[in-house]
Amino acid sequence: MVPAAQAQGAGQTLTLETTKGPVAIRLRPDLAPEHAKRMIQLAGEGFYNNVVFHRVIPGFMAQTGDPTGTGTGGSKYPDLKAEFSKTPFVRGTVGMARAQSPNSANSQFFITFGDAAFLNSQYTVVGEVVSGMENVDKIKTGEPVRNPDRIVKASVQ
Repeated sequence: MVPAAQAQGAGQTLTLETTKGPVAIRLRPDLAPEHAKRMIQLAGEGFYNNVVFHRVIPGFMAQTGDPTGTGTGGSKYPDLKAEFSKTPFVRGTVGMARAQSPNSANSQFFITFGDAAFLNSQYTVVGEVVSGMENVDKIKTGEPVRNPDRIVKASVQ
């Protein structure tokens, strides 16, 4: 049986092996326990493997986590209620993507390239890049991205 702290993501790192190189994300269950738990669950199920970065806006963010690659897909699990915090969106912050409703995050997430203060307290912060941000910077841009980069494999340590 997995200890409760581990199940919630305490001290865990989500590692993304991308087509541009590895990216390590320290999950923040202290800020967003349900969102961190969902990302751990999906990574463990192989959900994020081979998923593209479908929306990448220079100077803003790289978004992934949609198995359809369209920006409209999600997992088989229900949407999550917002877990907003005072933690600011700065370079390397990982946030949960959502539709217009604050309670519509599911599987998609994004990594910010720089300051994105306009997202503060509007989107759930679920983690932060602790290594590999230079690889995030190399991800092909576009909306949609032509011949997009992808997560080859996601795992949690």
